[in-house]
Amino acid sequence: MVPVSILDLVPVILGETPREALRRSLDLAQHAEAFGYKRYWVAEHHNMTAIASAATSVVIGHLAGGTSTIRVGSGGIMLPNHSPLVIAEQFGTLESLYPGRIDLGLGRAPGTDSRTLRALRRDPAREHTFPQDVLELQSFLAPAVSGQTVRAIPGAGTEVPIWILGSSTFGAELAASLGLPYAFASHFAPDALLSALEIYRRKFKPSKQLDQPYAMVGLNAVAAETDDEARYLFTTIQQSFTNLVRGAGGKLQAPIDNIDNYWTAVEKQHASHMLKYSIIGSAETVRKELEEFVGLTQTDELMIVTTIYNHAARVRSYEIVADVAGKWSGSRST
Repeated sequence: MVPVSILDLVPVILGETPREALRRSLDLAQHAEAFGYKRYWVAEHHNMTAIASAATSVVIGHLAGGTSTIRVGSGGIMLPNHSPLVIAEQFGTLESLYPGRIDLGLGRAPGTDSRTLRALRRDPAREHTFPQDVLELQSFLAPAVSGQTVRAIPGAGTEVPIWILGSSTFGAELAASLGLPYAFASHFAPDALLSALEIYRRKFKPSKQLDQPYAMVGLNAVAAETDDEARYLFTTIQQSFTNLVRGAGGKLQAPIDNIDNYWTAVEKQHASHMLKYSIIGSAETVRKELEEFVGLTQTDELMIVTTIYNHAARVRSYEIVADVAGKWSGSRST
């Protein structure tokens, strides 16, 4: 089985605050390290009451400081929201504090709504300069050259590994042309997964960072002692995606006995489509479906997303997945 990693949205459950969510994420990261997960990523989202990782670099420092071996990083930093120099300084600082353990995944989406974009002072046109911003960021993380007047300090020479994230073929094209590893957000955007992977692998050009293509794909997974228990826990995710369809948002809700009492037929269709790549069940069910998914995608690594209400059940789900995957194997590293 390929290596497994974790994408944590640092979920805030109903009735609690980001403080509790951040505490639980550190606990989960410590368990993930013990279970043998390869990396632990958090993502930049703004103005979302259910997600506590808006200050992504700060959260990465919190998690890296409470662990010792697992790689920690961003899945991702929405680069058009930021100056490449500032991100180079932030991640150069993280790499200086936790050498050899920091990943920098980059996305071009805003990670929020249009009104919050204005509050971020973000120019929507910056999305179109994403490839140039990636190159500028790379230059700030590379060793400084003679005559370079602007340097990232810390940052220059740290060469923090950069990943390109995507939910369409755009990111696949860019990652291939720059010779960077590629992560696809199939845990919520399934449509272009296989075509993006094909484009990435076919067009990949070796680089200083990477000599052959390396792809990671997102997958929702809820594992429990029985299939019925896992399906019950999964209703929290189904409610969250139904709320996205409604444009309602809101904090993470407790699981319910019958999801069909919560969503309409149309909402079910839309939410279930976004959740197409989800594995729910006992260890044996998860094993079979993981093998099928890896066979389908030929992925080099899995990024597991498990956003459920009960923290102990969430930790146990990740433990089951790690056991099924045989922890992380001797696959080629990045």
